[in-house]
Amino acid sequence: MIIDCHGHYTTAPKALEDWRNRQVASLKDPASAPKAADLKISDDELRESIESNQLAKMHERGSDLTIFSPRASFMAHHIGDFNISSTWAAICNELCFRISKLFPDNFIPAAMLPQSPGVAPATCIPELERCVRDFGCVGINLNPDPSGGHWTSPPLSDRAWYPIYEKMVEYDIPAMIHVSTSCNPCFHTTGAHYLNADTTAFMQCLTADLFADFPTLKFVIPHGGGAVPYHWGRFRGLAQALKKPLLKDHLLNNIFFDTCVYHQPGIDLLTKVIPVDNVLFASEMIGAVQGIDPETGHYYDDTKRYIEAAKLSADDRYKIYEGNARRVYPRLAAALTAKGK
Repeated sequence: MIIDCHGHYTTAPKALEDWRNRQVASLKDPASAPKAADLKISDDELRESIESNQLAKMHERGSDLTIFSPRASFMAHHIGDFNISSTWAAICNELCFRISKLFPDNFIPAAMLPQSPGVAPATCIPELERCVRDFGCVGINLNPDPSGGHWTSPPLSDRAWYPIYEKMVEYDIPAMIHVSTSCNPCFHTTGAHYLNADTTAFMQCLTADLFADFPTLKFVIPHGGGAVPYHWGRFRGLAQALKKPLLKDHLLNNIFFDTCVYHQPGIDLLTKVIPVDNVLFASEMIGAVQGIDPETGHYYDDTKRYIEAAKLSADDRYKIYEGNARRVYPRLAAALTAKGK
């Protein structure tokens, strides 16, 4: 089985974007705020949005199951207040759940949280609980910068985040560390802000002792870890200067990286520098980079091709494709086992 740990609902029916635009417009005219019940999307519309897009590409490229969460750039936690984010998160999470019910063999949901700048992360716990309890979500997306590129929140090692971590440990779910749209013109959303955040999250954990407090906490850092594999020597040296343990002991029992790296040399580097036990297959297909690479004639985000071409043993490929995902996402493993998979 090939499990893609990084999928977003980027192809949702236009009615979702229209509803969101009305919600954002209501910030200037609260009386015009739409109700969640105003959004009408049928099962047939959901099927159509998936069958000709993500599902078709999964069949073409040979992946079996996607951990599916709301569109990252749509999270936009910097817009409005907590109530705005709470309503928006609830709507987006329910749509991903509905997709998982319509295509139970191909999609399993992960949740976005109703984060908001300056609001305590603990306020997200009711939505987190709802998504695990009612929707069967196997993980969450955690935004380390709800301000949208201005980084006003404390680092991930700060105790302000601990209520979320406590709930993650209780439910045995990992968090994918994933920012949303950048509203800072200095940082392009997908080309800079995402990769900056991946690198920043890793460094925040390196400089702290978060995992001494939460030894079973698990983070997935997407997009191949940003700069982490390329600058592994720098991070090793910084850890040494800070009198931290070796990175394999300090961080690699808790931090994992996905394969959303869209060229062969990048995957080769990732799988050479980072232990294979810490690499999970992912594509983020129909996401940040959707074009065809003129050098190969294949889609950039067809990441299975890179894994197949990498110098890996059959056992290592199994770990990347399936084994590591089952271990990092225990609720996913339980759901698959219950289905006899």
